[in-house]
Amino acid sequence: MNRFQSSAEARHQPGKKDRFAVVIPAYNHAPAVEKVIAEAMELDLPVFVVDDGSTDDTRERIYRFSEIRILTHEKNMGKGAALMSGFMEASQIADWAITMDADGQHNPSDAKILIRAARQYRKALIVGRRTGMDGSHVHWTSRFGRKFSNFWVRASGGPKISDTQSGFRIYPLPEALAWKTKSRRFEFEVEILVRAHWQHVAVVEVPVGVSYLPAGQRVSHFRPWRDFFRNAKTFTGLILRRFFTRPVKTSPESKA
Repeated sequence: MNRFQSSAEARHQPGKKDRFAVVIPAYNHAPAVEKVIAEAMELDLPVFVVDDGSTDDTRERIYRFSEIRILTHEKNMGKGAALMSGFMEASQIADWAITMDADGQHNPSDAKILIRAARQYRKALIVGRRTGMDGSHVHWTSRFGRKFSNFWVRASGGPKISDTQSGFRIYPLPEALAWKTKSRRFEFEVEILVRAHWQHVAVVEVPVGVSYLPAGQRVSHFRPWRDFFRNAKTFTGLILRRFFTRPVKTSPESKA
């Protein structure tokens, strides 16, 4: 049984370019950001870090690395906005953007697993499915949020995958910039799954590890009620568009 779970067929085409870059959005992640950057640099790939208007010393910690490319938002614009800024810059030198969170929950070396999948499923969107997220050590709001998101992504006409909230991904460039996502905060990552699927882009899951720290040690900007309503607004718009405006899809060749 293939360990890759795909929402659509995607064919490998020899000769395509294989340039990867890492994009790390950061907002008040001072406790973990240096470790994340240092480990990402071990991949020997260009690293773009987007400081999304941090008010702690995140920016100062980022600037300790002279080898990376740093982008700054003077005020907080949201995770989606930070990712889009990173995509725009990375697309000038790369065909793929590897995204990982700055809170330390991802193991940057697992990016090699995602890269193998990206090379197998050309121009797919690769999602790192975090293993162990259903354990009792994971706060109930995170478990509920993932199940809620998975259901509504599917109801919106998106892919049927098990970890729609994972931020450890590989996006094809420049395609990800052309999928017309409207959200610019946390809900960006669920909306872009739906919009990619509307365009017949394969969404492929691969298993990756996760370091889920106790609540007192974890840097999280997730706010259950606020983000619930933001997600609900996003899903409502996607569902209405799906059923009443019939989103236009590209030709099947876009799966390649």
